[in-house]
Amino acid sequence: MSNKSPTTAICTSDEHSIHVRGADLVEDLIGQVSFTEMMLFQLTGERPTRTQVRLLDAVLVTLMEHGLTPSAIVTRLIYDSAPEALQSAVAAGLLGVGSTFVGTMEGCSALIDEMLAAPEGVQARAVQIAQRFREQRRALPGFGHPIHKPDDPRTPKLFEVALREGAIGQHIAALQTLSVEVDKAWGRHLTINATGAIAAVLGEIGMPQAVMRGIAVISRSAGLVGHILEESENPTARWIWHTVEDGIAYTGER
Repeated sequence: MSNKSPTTAICTSDEHSIHVRGADLVEDLIGQVSFTEMMLFQLTGERPTRTQVRLLDAVLVTLMEHGLTPSAIVTRLIYDSAPEALQSAVAAGLLGVGSTFVGTMEGCSALIDEMLAAPEGVQARAVQIAQRFREQRRALPGFGHPIHKPDDPRTPKLFEVALREGAIGQHIAALQTLSVEVDKAWGRHLTINATGAIAAVLGEIGMPQAVMRGIAVISRSAGLVGHILEESENPTARWIWHTVEDGIAYTGER
């Protein structure tokens, strides 16, 4: 273990000021940068480009809402149980951001990185990936959707925004190449879902794979607060509870 004292480059404060990444919060940031710009600045320590801001904005808007999904249902139920602790309801919903819902961009990003780094080229590695997942009968992160068929409408829009705003497009192109090979391997069309598209778009702006799921957490937090507000005005939690209780029969069997 090193004897060197740990340091942080993110934030410090004293009696009269707060500094973030070397910038004065009050004089340089408040009222000067948007929330999205601040996110990127806090993460990277560098002032973001227009392309980075516009693409991250598009991702945050995309991930914020998708109706009464498991995360929203859990949030409403917990808020009904403990309305004095709004943060607990949001936290409960965020626990559902994982490898099945909302958070699958990490796995898809790893596949894109694998293709881009492959010495044999993107297309050849795409064939290998598609065949590997098909033979192992594993779910392919970034592909398929239980509702949006044959295609997820969010995906082409995200790609359109990314390319329009100046993205180079190599991550997007790699994912589209994989999509062609996935359809061949499965013998049918599997849509690139929104989290797959987001993996490519975040890759275009250099977002580290390790924090991609964190972007989903930030966006979905705002959406869940909206569900809490509606729940307080137009309750659904008790109806959900009683519907489930009445709809699932007790058998008494082990």
